Amino acid sequence: MPASERVPAVGDGLNGDIAAELLAHGELTVRGRLRDASNAVLYCAVEHDGVRAHCVYKPVAGERPLWDFPDGTLAQREVAAYLVSEATGWGLVPPTVLRDGPYGEGMVQLWIETPEEGGEGLLALVEGEEPGEGWKAVGFAEVGEGRTALLVHADDDRLRRLAVLDAVINNADRKGGHLLPAADGQLYAIDHGVTFNTENKLRTLLWGWAGEPLTGETAEVLGKLAAELADGGLGARLAELITPAELDALRTRVAELLASGRHPEPSGEWPAIPWPPI
Repeated sequence: MPASERVPAVGDGLNGDIAAELLAHGELTVRGRLRDASNAVLYCAVEHDGVRAHCVYKPVAGERPLWDFPDGTLAQREVAAYLVSEATGWGLVPPTVLRDGPYGEGMVQLWIETPEEGGEGLLALVEGEEPGEGWKAVGFAEVGEGRTALLVHADDDRLRRLAVLDAVINNADRKGGHLLPAADGQLYAIDHGVTFNTENKLRTLLWGWAGEPLTGETAEVLGKLAAELADGGLGARLAELITPAELDALRTRVAELLASGRHPEPSGEWPAIPWPPI
């Protein structure tokens, strides 16, 4: 984007609180549509009190029904994922709100600008059976002509935190294209519509730590998250977005992670890796 067209973003003068206020109350102007998405995803400008930014608007009217996520809307789950992310203090999900827009109620999320190389350096396909230093193995993937390669992800603390967040929210679709490393070094993750199911549907590319002990930082964060879910504050906000059964299942997943002290492993009851993976 030319420098003359740049607008403030989180990390360069637009903090999370200001961004949330802007997204909730700003005037939305649709600039285009992201046509590769399976649901309606509109690229918008948003402006309020002299502050402006770019954002993504996903109207509920543009959602395709999913048989295994029959309750509520994908937009509500996206906002719920943001609230849980904020409660961890990791800031992994861009500011996200639920509001009316040009095509009715929908999810509005701050647009994250990424360097041209995008997610390069976070995921890779390598020859051989070992991931190499600085990488964690996910599994083997077919690369054509009967050949396979080892799918790996970076042994990166940001990804490790995201793996924990995905386990908490029961993310059924963590793909490589959902990873947005910003220029300031912050990692953001997007597309959280298929989350919070009561059944174990964790499906992700971030299995590299499966079965390994949680870090001390993670255990502390999960303890605080459990308390916030129990005291009525965070739980009450989430109760407006997901079902009572889904909220109970969320509390149970946090408790089970704390009790085990380890990253979860694939259950074998559900495909462990999303397809396509990117």
